[in-house]
Amino acid sequence: MIRQIRLFLVLLLSLASPLAAQDAPSDPAVLVADDVRLTADNRLIATGNVEALYQGRRLTAREITYDHGTGQLAITGPLTLTDVEGALVVADSAELDRDLTNGILRGARIVMQDQLQLAAVEMRRTDARFNQLYKTAVTSCRVCDNGRPPLWQIRAQRVIHDEQERQLYFDNAQFRILNTTVLYLPRLRLPDPTLDRARGFLTPSLVNSSLLGTGIRVPYFIPIGDSRDLTLAPFLATNSKRLEFRYRQAFRQGEIEFNGAVAEDDFSPDPTRGYLFGTGRFELPRDFILRFNVELSSDDTFLLDHGFSDKDRLINEVSVERARRDEYIRGAITHFQSRRVGESNATLPTLAGNAEYERRFFPTRIGGELRFGATLHSHYRSSDSTLATLDRFADGRDVTRLTTRLDWYRGWTLPAGVLASFQTGLILDHFEISQAGITAASQATELTPTLALELRWPLLKSTRHAVTHVIEPVAQLSWSGGSNPDIPLDEATLIEFDEGNLFNPSRFNAPDRRERGYSAAYGVSYTRFDPAGWQGSLALGQVWREERLLERDGLTPSFAKSSGLRARASDLLIAGQFRNATGLTVTARGLFDSMFDTTKAEARASWRNDDTNIAATYVWLSADPAENRPAKVSEWAIDGSYRFAQHWTGHAEWRFDAAAERSVRAGAGLTYSNECVDITLSVSRRFTSSTILEPETNFGFTVGFTGFSSATRDRSFTRTCRN
Repeated sequence: MIRQIRLFLVLLLSLASPLAAQDAPSDPAVLVADDVRLTADNRLIATGNVEALYQGRRLTAREITYDHGTGQLAITGPLTLTDVEGALVVADSAELDRDLTNGILRGARIVMQDQLQLAAVEMRRTDARFNQLYKTAVTSCRVCDNGRPPLWQIRAQRVIHDEQERQLYFDNAQFRILNTTVLYLPRLRLPDPTLDRARGFLTPSLVNSSLLGTGIRVPYFIPIGDSRDLTLAPFLATNSKRLEFRYRQAFRQGEIEFNGAVAEDDFSPDPTRGYLFGTGRFELPRDFILRFNVELSSDDTFLLDHGFSDKDRLINEVSVERARRDEYIRGAITHFQSRRVGESNATLPTLAGNAEYERRFFPTRIGGELRFGATLHSHYRSSDSTLATLDRFADGRDVTRLTTRLDWYRGWTLPAGVLASFQTGLILDHFEISQAGITAASQATELTPTLALELRWPLLKSTRHAVTHVIEPVAQLSWSGGSNPDIPLDEATLIEFDEGNLFNPSRFNAPDRRERGYSAAYGVSYTRFDPAGWQGSLALGQVWREERLLERDGLTPSFAKSSGLRARASDLLIAGQFRNATGLTVTARGLFDSMFDTTKAEARASWRNDDTNIAATYVWLSADPAENRPAKVSEWAIDGSYRFAQHWTGHAEWRFDAAAERSVRAGAGLTYSNECVDITLSVSRRFTSSTILEPETNFGFTVGFTGFSSATRDRSFTRTCRN
């Protein structure tokens, strides 16, 4: 008669044989059941809600019989067995040893990582390591009780699961889609889901390109120990043969990664083409960080032809830096290589060196913050030309600059909550120029004293509906002495006037030009915080300066026309942002002249939530030869994805040149995802053409099976069972 209580019985090691007791661990097994009895022939029988625990393994069953003489467990199911790795085994009945590691399970089904399922007529566990499954079906798709087959499965005569190596070995395997055999493999090896870095093939993809032809890309992953791996991806197409590679290695104090490819293209006159991109980061003694970046390409169009990158200026750099609370040090050597049509690397500053040092002090006697900085910069052109061009400076000029500065900052809080800040400093700039032309100075030195006073008055108001309003007017008066020397304008060539430099004493982004004399800047910002979850802000500002700032000793103006800073009163800067709880964010800024005509404008809107990720950008720039822009720029860029059904997601991109009234790039795709497969079909078109580029259309088809080396990315994609 079953007693309606739960009994806790500890199976001490003395129940086992004396020899087993000497070798077994000290942790006892624990048995929990509704009824437990010990028979005359020394058998322990537990029935009703039986649960056994031993060394992290957990067994539940309807009945367990333990034979003290043989040390075996006879289990009547349905039973479940969970191992230390979290794998779940479900069976109808079993015969196991006392350690729950070896034995036979009938009608067994293994569920690994809540993803991969292995169902077998019989399973044998041996050596506490191997699971041998006979007449097995393997799938990561959800299996329903309505009799319908899973979307895909692997049927095998035998499957061996090596728990130590975490590998699955298949004998006489059949790959089936909806129970239809599409592939037969006498031998097959796959990683189990617990293995993060398994040697083997990754998701292949089919590609159809108007340039490359029709082909297939099959990546193969090779782990090299615990800290290195190599991925090889051969690509075979009708017009191209390519081998891609990626090498990664982690060190105790750093990491490196290199990506590259070698190709033979029928449409190219070069017999062999390729590229190499690499990055690295290492921690050095005394908190220094070493970084390097490598970007190499065999020719101007390889990266675009094969879709690796649209970069047309390659950067190779090695740097060492250290950032602490009150100190910053950096040194770098950079090499630039232009792949743009019409640009000559001989007349561009392709090699540059930079050394920077900055330190903060907090003097107690005068208060505030004292900041010292020093910068050494040099750039080199390979051209030896000394002939003067339209700006009177030779194309082969080389420049070295030393800049040191000492600044003092101090802030106060005045009555009524007004925040005042004062800044003063002295800057020394020294330039050495070679091959600058016969009319330019070969060296120049300039001292620049600076003064700036800024007042801010933040005002806050909260309403009874918990709405918060913040208004902050700002005004600044500044002065810079000295004059701009007659040297080439090499660094401060592209000026952006925005909220970040509105209240800087100089809006130039490099020391070879500075704003000098008196200037005033004002601005006001307004922000509204609504408890409903949305927030809006608006800011505007403008700069006023002396008339003589516009000219450079009678030469062409230092500021370009489209910078918004060329006139005595700068263009009006207006910027705004809106965001709400649904994930919608809209940001815009623009420069408007005295007639309120637009000089520059940009806007971006994005909408991001669980089902939607869409972004649109618009840019408008007026024509400006000084910024190498002979015609105006008006361009739209839209990209995003939308999940319109449980398993279906659409994605698209479009880039449109409104000034030229033509598309630049367009693409669309459709992805089907569930718990066991990802299928993507995509098409893209590049419309741009030049003397070295042709328009190109690409079709892509990718099928990825999850469950072995990759898990389902989102549980919401899991299908439901319906009768």
